[in-house]
Amino acid sequence: MSIKFIEDSKIFKLDSKTSTYIFGVFEGNYLVHYYYGAPIPDTNVDELRVRPGFASFCPDSPSARVFNFSPDVTPLEYSTFGAGDFRLSAFAVKNSEGNKVTDLRYVSHKITKGKKALPGLPALYVNNEDESDTLEVVTEDKVTGAKVTLIYTVFNNYGAITRSVKVENASDKPFYIDTVHSLCVDMPGADYEMMDLYGRWVKERSLDRYPLHHGIQSIKSKRGSSSHNHNPFTALVSKGANEEYGECYGFNLVYSSNFSIDVEVDGFRSTRLVMGINPEGFSWYLAPGEEFYSPEAVMVYTNEGIGEMSRIFHRLYANNLIRGKWKKAKRPLLINNWEGTGMNFDHDKLVSFAKHAKDIGLEMLVMDDGWFGKRDHDNSSLGDWYVAEYKLQKGLSGLIKEVNDCDLKFGIWFEPEMISPDSDIYRAHPDWCLHTKGRDKSIARTQYVIDYSRKEVRDHIYSMMYDVLSNNNIDYVKWDFNRNLTEVSCAELPPEKQGEVFHRFVLGTYEIMDRLTTDFPHILLENCSGGGGRFDPGMLYYSPQIWTSDNTDPIERLTIQYGTSLCYPASTMGAHVSANRRTGYETKMNVALWGSFGYELDPDKLTPEEKAEIKDQIALYHKYYDVIHYGDLYRLITPFENEFHVAWEFVSEDKNEALVTVVEIKRVYDEFFMLRLKGLDPEKYYEIEETGDTFSGAYLMNAGLNLTHRPHGDGVSYRVHLISKD
Repeated sequence: MSIKFIEDSKIFKLDSKTSTYIFGVFEGNYLVHYYYGAPIPDTNVDELRVRPGFASFCPDSPSARVFNFSPDVTPLEYSTFGAGDFRLSAFAVKNSEGNKVTDLRYVSHKITKGKKALPGLPALYVNNEDESDTLEVVTEDKVTGAKVTLIYTVFNNYGAITRSVKVENASDKPFYIDTVHSLCVDMPGADYEMMDLYGRWVKERSLDRYPLHHGIQSIKSKRGSSSHNHNPFTALVSKGANEEYGECYGFNLVYSSNFSIDVEVDGFRSTRLVMGINPEGFSWYLAPGEEFYSPEAVMVYTNEGIGEMSRIFHRLYANNLIRGKWKKAKRPLLINNWEGTGMNFDHDKLVSFAKHAKDIGLEMLVMDDGWFGKRDHDNSSLGDWYVAEYKLQKGLSGLIKEVNDCDLKFGIWFEPEMISPDSDIYRAHPDWCLHTKGRDKSIARTQYVIDYSRKEVRDHIYSMMYDVLSNNNIDYVKWDFNRNLTEVSCAELPPEKQGEVFHRFVLGTYEIMDRLTTDFPHILLENCSGGGGRFDPGMLYYSPQIWTSDNTDPIERLTIQYGTSLCYPASTMGAHVSANRRTGYETKMNVALWGSFGYELDPDKLTPEEKAEIKDQIALYHKYYDVIHYGDLYRLITPFENEFHVAWEFVSEDKNEALVTVVEIKRVYDEFFMLRLKGLDPEKYYEIEETGDTFSGAYLMNAGLNLTHRPHGDGVSYRVHLISKD
């Protein structure tokens, strides 16, 4: 098994494909962390524990009075508040006496094959038990009766370990969970650089990288979603690490609401990272006998560079996070009407859309916002999920029939977590939106957030969605979420449970998404939140693709897609060709091919020349589908460090095919441009399809490909397609 318990030394050793993770039971039943890094065979690791234990004011432990041990400097496996460790706390409960002193100690453990699901939460899964092993370590705080199980799963085919926490109240009194992080990792030294993905609407997931410093560095959201602003991902990398070289520790939280990632460097230059639910605005009332599960955190380690870290995440998520029919099935090539029509459409317009879309080779029409209630602008009707027959004069079924007669599938847009003040549902149930008694209701984008912490609200919304989906031939749902949460309280919950509403809300969202994908397993669900405002692993568990950004400008998309690819596979990134953007259709296509490809324009307005060009693009989409969706990504030139060129490469799993894409952001005059490729088999010979030239993989990776005479100009792009001759 990949997990072992060494009885003599009381050491747990977890071995993934690229890493070893070691912790153990120390004097006083403290859980102490020893090592996380490249694989090692050793189990005699006590020297890795030793820190300066007699610094000023560092408390000793009455139950572990041994040389060189203090809770404040020892690398503890799961840190707690108030019992001698003054660094970042991973866990704390507020007990019936009103204080938050918490002290967890080891009780027992078990090791099993496979992996259990997390109740009510998205999480990675195994296709068969041999893919993973799981360790459950039971700890307890004897004073509060908090029984905390630390859950670790090693994925045997990847350099990945997942972690989550189960909290039980084993006492006869209630307590509050104040802080519950999903992981805590202590690392020796502080010679790391921290990478994170920040942004805003239409500029999501830009890359930031900076050295760790003494003190605390944090990435957080308290918006009720993972957000455009910060992604629940970070990496600690060795100084100078690049795509091919260096140590990389990647961390990602499978969660779509308020999160917190905190990294502390202490006075001894030791580093601690905790990740989990943001404690700000959170508390959970746990009555005797009740349980609580934290969201799952994913840890990836490699010493082969940032690119390999990304590829481990990509393979893991493609095989063990994304589920259902669309995990492997080829997804339909769609056109969305939003940028073509906005809400200004009717039956005849959409049928014309469909006919022209079919003529150029598209496979699905998606009807976006504006089909329901009295929705002619964005200030009404959210929550009124019934057909606006003044627009769709033959009803939804009549429209779908005519679209299907064009041999196109049909998709539809919903925003199920929102409610308009000008809507029938709000007039009937004004208390159903999130609100706080005595305070104004904040409004954003002329809409409120409906209270998904309430079962009757969720059931009502889902019954309307079910009506639409069960009575019509619909193959795709775009699920949107277009504002953040304010006045977060619930009229149905008692005061002691008001700190639960953020978490209950996202659990409600997960429940409805689960019901939808269970009741309609054939439907392709795409998540959206003003573009990429909820691009996180929690959403990917239900929707295998996410609309990456509302910004479809191909040059702007370069940084957005590059940043997203740091953790998330190409198959998950919704990427469309749109009209009215700088650059020609060639570059629009080349950039959009790096993802789940589609179109966002009005086909009625295309010239014959543009239609012919798009037909050619569609043929290329089918040609390159497998290498993009199932191949490995190699980032060659990053837009965050180069203002002239951007380049990336997909290589098939068998290394028999590669697709290289280059975009010239700004024209470079008289440049000698050699591009070294990656990921090829050095022993194989590859033919460049466009020129017929043949080179060895070793030549292409070490000497490079001479692109000096390729096209030049602002926004110009091109592809290089390689096929193995062996």
